[in-house]
Amino acid sequence: MKFGPLPPREAVGGVAAHAIRIDGFVLKKGTVVSDADAAALEKAGINEVVVARLDPGDVGEDVAAERLAHAMAGPEVIVEAPFTGRSNLFAARAGVLVIDAAAVDELNNIDEAVALATLPAFKPVEEGEMIGTIKIVPFAVSAGILAKAEAVCRAAAPLMRVAPWHGGSVGVVSTLLPGLQEKVVKKTLRVLEGRLEPAGARLGHEVRVPHETAPLTAALQELEAEGHDMVVVFGASAVTDRRDVVPAAIEAAGGTVEHMGMPVDPGQLLVLGRMANGKPVLGAPGCARSPKENGFDWVLHRLLAGIPVTPKDVKGMGLGGLLMEIVSRPQPRAEKLPEAGTPKVGAVLLAAGRGTRMGGPNKLLAEVDGKPLVRHAAEAALAAGLGPVVLVTGHQNDALERALADLPLVKAHNPDYAEGLSTSLRAGLAALPAEIDGAVVLLGDMPRVDAGLIRRLVAAFRPDEGKLAVVPVRGGHRGNPVLFARRFFPELVKVTGDVGGRGLLGEHGEAVVEVPVDGDGAFLDIDTPEALAALRGEVMAK
Repeated sequence: MKFGPLPPREAVGGVAAHAIRIDGFVLKKGTVVSDADAAALEKAGINEVVVARLDPGDVGEDVAAERLAHAMAGPEVIVEAPFTGRSNLFAARAGVLVIDAAAVDELNNIDEAVALATLPAFKPVEEGEMIGTIKIVPFAVSAGILAKAEAVCRAAAPLMRVAPWHGGSVGVVSTLLPGLQEKVVKKTLRVLEGRLEPAGARLGHEVRVPHETAPLTAALQELEAEGHDMVVVFGASAVTDRRDVVPAAIEAAGGTVEHMGMPVDPGQLLVLGRMANGKPVLGAPGCARSPKENGFDWVLHRLLAGIPVTPKDVKGMGLGGLLMEIVSRPQPRAEKLPEAGTPKVGAVLLAAGRGTRMGGPNKLLAEVDGKPLVRHAAEAALAAGLGPVVLVTGHQNDALERALADLPLVKAHNPDYAEGLSTSLRAGLAALPAEIDGAVVLLGDMPRVDAGLIRRLVAAFRPDEGKLAVVPVRGGHRGNPVLFARRFFPELVKVTGDVGGRGLLGEHGEAVVEVPVDGDGAFLDIDTPEALAALRGEVMAK
């Protein structure tokens, strides 16, 4: 292919390399220059135009891209019509994307004129989702280069395909130990159902047995007899050896443990096996109780799409296998861990909002039992021994600071308070000193949160033991305030809108401690004139 500037008349028949717009005339990039185009260019005073001319044997960009796209597309892959030297590929059905990674590398190493980009191998994809794009970089490619690229695609046979979901039934065994709460088991099942739903699979039968080899063996045999397509075991305790309860029970039931562990974090303690009937059985790692992506997902997705998973496959998952930091794991490189039993806890008192539901004066300045509403929470935090206590103000900040002027509070003004609670949380966390190990986040409109409740939260806070968030609970409902370890601060400052950090509790369930409470102190916030009047009435009645 020849490439370079030519006078307009000599450029006729060439492909315009750049767009030209002048005096109402437009010559688009990629257009074959015509006699009329040349005349218009000369009339506009354009003396030369950059064009590409194909040599004998060259294949135009669109034709080459389409040929390669069809050569690499396997089952359940749709090829889009080419444009500007590009042809996109899409999933015809939902499932798991299977790609020959070595062939992708080989194809991209043939020549700089050929560039293939794809989604990651074994990624779950939806129907109609774009999974790859092949681009011919110049305006044409030689027939020899194209032939080499097509040969690579044919040898892969296919280079990419979509393995559709098989659906089916999944049997589950949950083993139990003292201290494992029933709600943890129920949540685990809900999370698993969420993983199965996109694949059209269903939770078949769930059995709960003691965390012992004999009852687990019997449960596995029961589920095998029921004919489930897969069995998952959620052990009450992590598997640490092939002779441990879960792998021992798989073998006692006539199955085979094919591999233990995987180079994916979280997910390292997964057990991969086969039942006596050849159906897969997975010993789920503890992280599989969380909806966050982990190594369990990588294996589960493949099996749900009918893709065999071998020990070699598992061992090859290390590249890209560091999925996230586990919040409950010590990370000395990120922060100095507190000494056992001596965490330093501060407080962030959120008092910046306008309280629009009150429909009038600032509710935080309304008197209750002889003092402003916000003062109750401030005094409780100080009486509990928290330090420092950061007061975050915004709306009517001068009046709020005057109402609390005699208290030893650190002031943090939030000029962006109108954008939501998250901005105040961000301002408060930024005002805490570096040596703080955690912070109790209090709301200024909760006057019945007392020092005793706060002390109980602090007593349950043990960062060295992975107890990184503490929340009061009554009747299965979580209240306020919430104590967050410093480990959560980077995530908390990323929260946006009129929400706080409670969403993180669901994402990091393994790090949350619930403290049972009586009374309504952790649940009563004053949002309306009626609630304020009721509170004042209760105070007067005492």
